[in-house]
Amino acid sequence: MKKNWIITTVAALSLSVAVTNADAAREKFGADKRHEAVKKELRTIKPSEETFKWKMVMPWSKGLLFYDMAQHFADSVALASGGRLEIKLFSAGELVGAMESFDAVSKGSAEVGHDWPGYWQGKDQNFVSFASVPFGLDTEGYNIWLYERGGLEQMQELYGKYNLYALPGGNGGQEMGFFSNKKATKMEDFKGMRVRTPGWYMDIMTQLGASVTPLPGGEIYLALERGVIDGAEFSTPAMNYPMGFDEITKYVITPGVHQPSVQCALFFNKDAYNKLPADLKWIVDIAAKETQLWSTAWQENLNIEAIKLFKQKVEFVKMDNDAITNFAKQTKTYLEDLKAKNPGVKATLDSQELFKKDFAEWREIRSGLAPWPIDDYINGKRLQ
Repeated sequence: MKKNWIITTVAALSLSVAVTNADAAREKFGADKRHEAVKKELRTIKPSEETFKWKMVMPWSKGLLFYDMAQHFADSVALASGGRLEIKLFSAGELVGAMESFDAVSKGSAEVGHDWPGYWQGKDQNFVSFASVPFGLDTEGYNIWLYERGGLEQMQELYGKYNLYALPGGNGGQEMGFFSNKKATKMEDFKGMRVRTPGWYMDIMTQLGASVTPLPGGEIYLALERGVIDGAEFSTPAMNYPMGFDEITKYVITPGVHQPSVQCALFFNKDAYNKLPADLKWIVDIAAKETQLWSTAWQENLNIEAIKLFKQKVEFVKMDNDAITNFAKQTKTYLEDLKAKNPGVKATLDSQELFKKDFAEWREIRSGLAPWPIDDYINGKRLQ
């Protein structure tokens, strides 16, 4: 026992000396930027007793998992505040129409909304940058860029123009590709195809020769069934499964290059948000971050079972490398043209691209250790 104690003590002293020597050579690498602000806040902040009852509107029906993201946030706020801030959800059409939720919160008819920012493309093209960019940021990328590279400040500046305060409100991960009865894998296969997709990918597909429509989610099944469209994408495996597209199509054309991840947002009427006492503002902020973390883990775990169920009825096919490369080239041309016309889009996309470049070296160094099942890895499977 004495010998073990001596060894442990020597090891601890050696570590202490090493840390001391390192400290002498270099300052601490990185710090929590929030810490100093919190120290100041704690000098004045007091638990409030005032209660608030808010209404939340959204483009989602209760059958969509996006609705559950919004509910999760509301539940977290209620729990953390001890019921002092209660948020009641209204699905699309209950209080306002699906695409009226943005204006309703901006004007104060409701205090908070949940969205996929790309729905507001008609107000400002830059909203799409905070939702899903073809060949853009994945879930990890959005989290780093939003919280550590100034993305959140850009988001809040954009929403702020409409009397709104915004926070990230959930990320569902990478989306699936097109459900279709056409086995399209080459570039020429997509020419003339009638497909459903929204946002910038709609324009990109049009430029590549497809006929594109941004049908609402509730109209996709019927359009596919009746042959009005040849293919459609909507969301992630777990989001798509209840919609039943596999019942009427044979293939899923992957990968979903149009949306490497689907980023949602929470947006608050500024006047309502500013009336909150400081402690409730912190609760709202932390609950939004907790929703951002939880949503991805929850979605990806659901995707496991969804993919198993899909594979019972449809075949997953991959576009060939040339097709993916051509999609990427067309995307770059389209985005460069968009940036030339819209300074806000340029500022945001340039910021995202700079992050991707800065992160590329570490991404390359760490590559080759994708968490495949160990036997697959032993047999040579390496890259994600």
